[in-house]
Amino acid sequence: MNYILSFLLCGFVCSISQFFLEKSKLTPGHINTFLVIIGCILSGFGLYDKLIEIFHSGATVPIMNFGHLLVVGASEGFNNYGFIGLFKGVLTNASAGISIAIVVSFIISMFFKIKN
Repeated sequence: MNYILSFLLCGFVCSISQFFLEKSKLTPGHINTFLVIIGCILSGFGLYDKLIEIFHSGATVPIMNFGHLLVVGASEGFNNYGFIGLFKGVLTNASAGISIAIVVSFIISMFFKIKN
């Protein structure tokens, strides 16, 4: 059942994103940014944790989870260090994913050439 729920949420997010990509003049970068902001908003209102409870990994895989991780890290940093903790903790939870993305993109760039 976890696989089905994960597929349904990710499929819903992807289909809505594809709809806006085809029916509007938004670029993939715009859609990506909107999804991160939606994740931030849902996390700010405490709804994203409920999505994770219901959809399990289906809610932790999409780009919306990055927004959730930013909000959770910032709130934990604020609770631990005060105002300066907003800036110290914002990337704490997402640092592993960001580091992996940087390393993998560097390795891939060594094997492929940029086309003009």
